[in-house]
Amino acid sequence: MVNIMLLLIAFLSSVIGNICGVGGGVFMKPVVDLSGIASVSLASFLSGVTVLAMTGYSTFKNLSAKNNTVNVSAVAPLSLGAAVGGVVGKYLFEMIKSQSAFPDRVGAVQAVCLGLVVLGTALYTLCKKNIRTLHLQNRITSVIIGVVLGIFSSFLGIGGGPIDLVVLQFFFSMPTKMAVQNSLFTILFSQIFSLIYTVASGNVPEFQVAALVLMIAGGIAGGAAGRKISKDLSGEVIDKLFIGLLAVILLICVRNFFKYV
Repeated sequence: MVNIMLLLIAFLSSVIGNICGVGGGVFMKPVVDLSGIASVSLASFLSGVTVLAMTGYSTFKNLSAKNNTVNVSAVAPLSLGAAVGGVVGKYLFEMIKSQSAFPDRVGAVQAVCLGLVVLGTALYTLCKKNIRTLHLQNRITSVIIGVVLGIFSSFLGIGGGPIDLVVLQFFFSMPTKMAVQNSLFTILFSQIFSLIYTVASGNVPEFQVAALVLMIAGGIAGGAAGRKISKDLSGEVIDKLFIGLLAVILLICVRNFFKYV
């Protein structure tokens, strides 16, 4: 029953994540926390690996598609920074967890930080028509922004998600559907290096192979379904779905905060 729940969470999160360009982790991680079927560390690990599988599949399909809008030259420096930041964020997570007398209390910290990120993202999305965006071309600045992105996404165990979308829309003036594809590309790099660090540092939590395999399968299947659905959706509809997703995540964050406190 637990494995079936994880499969469904991975699938539905990845469908939503692919459509909105948030990778799925921003929904998957807090939902797994809320379900109570995995520890904070295990939830972060399972979510991260699933997001890696989904974004890997989606990025490959996007790059090979005729209507590909992934701007590799623009997002490569951002992705590099996100990869470095991902390692730093994972280190901070493990450090805070190891120094806490109650390791799962870090879940409360994650819930607060994610809630603030979600709230800020929602406000930007609602007001972005009145916000003047930039056309960032400086690669060093892109790398620095990517590092900050990677730290937040890895520490929170969400893979990037809404933060990446806001950055791509504000700093690079990308329309919604283009930002979605480029966000998945950036999340992929962040998750690769984050997983490498987790394995190399020996911080992989105990897990059931069946659960991980099912979540990866659910992530890839959800990514495929989300990619197919998103083709028929306009940028305006995706924005509305995104706002709805953020509202749900915010409520879950409030619930998780009180759960871990």
